[in-house]
Amino acid sequence: MLTLSKNEGIGGTLKSSPDDFIVKEITPKGVVLELDRRYESGEIEEEREDGKFTTFVLQKRGWDTIRALREISKRSGRGKKSVSHAGTKDKISISVQLASIYGASPEKIRGVHIKDISINGAWRSDGIELGSNLGNEFRIRVRDIETDSGAIEKILEELNGISLNYFDRQRFGSVRMNNFKVGMHILRNEFKEAVISFLTDTEGEKNGEAVEARRELLETMDFRKALEHFPKYLKPERSMLDYLSKYENYANAIRKLPRSLSLIFVHSVEALVFNAALQERVAGEDFKSSIMCGENFYGFPDIESLGESGKFPVGPLVGYETESRLISEYDSGVMEKIGLKAENFKITGMPELSMKGTLRPLIYRFKDFSYSVEGRDAIFEFSIPSGAYATILINEFTKSGSLSLDDVAPGLGLSKILD
Repeated sequence: MLTLSKNEGIGGTLKSSPDDFIVKEITPKGVVLELDRRYESGEIEEEREDGKFTTFVLQKRGWDTIRALREISKRSGRGKKSVSHAGTKDKISISVQLASIYGASPEKIRGVHIKDISINGAWRSDGIELGSNLGNEFRIRVRDIETDSGAIEKILEELNGISLNYFDRQRFGSVRMNNFKVGMHILRNEFKEAVISFLTDTEGEKNGEAVEARRELLETMDFRKALEHFPKYLKPERSMLDYLSKYENYANAIRKLPRSLSLIFVHSVEALVFNAALQERVAGEDFKSSIMCGENFYGFPDIESLGESGKFPVGPLVGYETESRLISEYDSGVMEKIGLKAENFKITGMPELSMKGTLRPLIYRFKDFSYSVEGRDAIFEFSIPSGAYATILINEFTKSGSLSLDDVAPGLGLSKILD
């Protein structure tokens, strides 16, 4: 995808180890959660003695947020649906964030002991909602850069504190990059095609056993036999296969997946339209929008303060209720090219996956930026708002990890500027 900065990047490699990618969540009150620090309730939020939830400060190394919370819920005697979090943090990182669990006491949570996970405080509360954090503070080491700090200075001057708000590859499937493909099938009510794509696509698959199992299933369509060959770690696939070995209902097979996974398929379609439209704007240096938003007390975009004037232009994540006036010519051009209409997001066969649509800032202002160069490594520190991707900002400087829209939606030519 196109970057804001035109200067040549420094190259380099990200996420060589979890220690290279440190993430500290910024709470709704603007508190930056520090590593290895114990917190009391009053520092973060007021404790609710009658609260049915326990909020806790989760620190982890080499765990993704979802897997860590599932393990904590299991150790606490609760179901996986009992836990919630404000933001998802990557596996290859050291991170500290807020999370909550229903029906487990603070004492129970403090007593959980898991390798590379620590609980840095716990108290009774009303729970944590997804997206409730203000943002995240990062410390990122880029290894084996190809040039000196002069290139960083030039790019920093070009950006002038502004970053594009693209979605990065995590939204589209970091390994097989087929979330968009599956999502488009779901939007068309093509549930069998969605299931087969999810189960059998092998592009990008790194595990040889998984590749062989997926290919064999595509050839045989024998779901019962596939259960014997699909690796144990592919739990979502195995849940789906177990159902299909007994019943031939593809919509219900999708329902066997965690809802968060099913939703990400549809979200990836929204994200693809947003990214492609934003790339068009970058090419034309056109960030004019009919709707703007202000900023919150921390200086990040406040999507709740919408109007015709404001600091940050806003674009749609298109859904079936998105007003036509909010869909720019850039959005409509992308949607026409991929054969999509706003009403497609009302999914008759699986209404629980329908998307009404929402709004997202096109750009934002990053904060607290600093950098240093140690030999052939560059270390960046900065803060960005909730929902923004640190890897997108880092790519402005490295130019070595850009997501290609052609990898997300092969054959549509979206990496080229639309006519």
